[in-house]
Amino acid sequence: MVIKAVIEIISFLTIVPVSKFSSKNNDLENLSKNMYLFPIVGAIIGILSIPIVIISFYFFNQLIAGFLITSFLIIITGVHHTDALADFADGIMVKGNKEKKYKVIHDPRIGSAGVVAITSYFIGMTVTISSYTGIERLIVSLLLSEIIAKYVMVLQAFFSDSAWEGYSSLFTKNMKSKRKIIISTIITIILIILIGQITQLIIQVFITGIVCCFIIIYVSKKNFGGVTGDVMGATNEIVRLFCLISTT
Repeated sequence: MVIKAVIEIISFLTIVPVSKFSSKNNDLENLSKNMYLFPIVGAIIGILSIPIVIISFYFFNQLIAGFLITSFLIIITGVHHTDALADFADGIMVKGNKEKKYKVIHDPRIGSAGVVAITSYFIGMTVTISSYTGIERLIVSLLLSEIIAKYVMVLQAFFSDSAWEGYSSLFTKNMKSKRKIIISTIITIILIILIGQITQLIIQVFITGIVCCFIIIYVSKKNFGGVTGDVMGATNEIVRLFCLISTT
């Protein structure tokens, strides 16, 4: 049951063809009930990035390696979270009420704020990754940042309400369970312990992720009245970047 749920989450969060997931039927309802397993998929994404890290740093200089690793992380998630970051930025920057921000977020066109957000994110990721002096430290940091980024998405669903009815409302509704948030926290802690013994890195990444989580919740509440699917997707990118920055 857990394995099937993890496979469905992999299909939802990445482009890895492991199952036929569809958001047009009950699949999304079932998947949202298993959101507490997101950190496991974060670990899997981190593991998949390891060969890319090793090959990139072996054959190319650090800046190009940073570019390739960043590109891989964006592509493997189907560019969905990066697109969400652009929508989130556009929604925050536009002046107006909740309804106007709703229209901007759901507009398929990317505004100037979105372009700046994506560009800044890509440059930030590339420069940050290329700043690491050791491959081992980078691999550990990538694993930790992916796990924490997915855990923060779970925390958002637990602590927030959906800004409006849609995909995000399923996740916020089905994650209002203390049992699930406790299980997700335990899973996250176990995964972090399994990664290794670099205690300082673990503390830095965990604190960074939690701080980012509640800042984004506050900003989303103020601008939209709650979280949205785009907010959660943007959170993944923001938390990943700042976790990596905190461990360089």
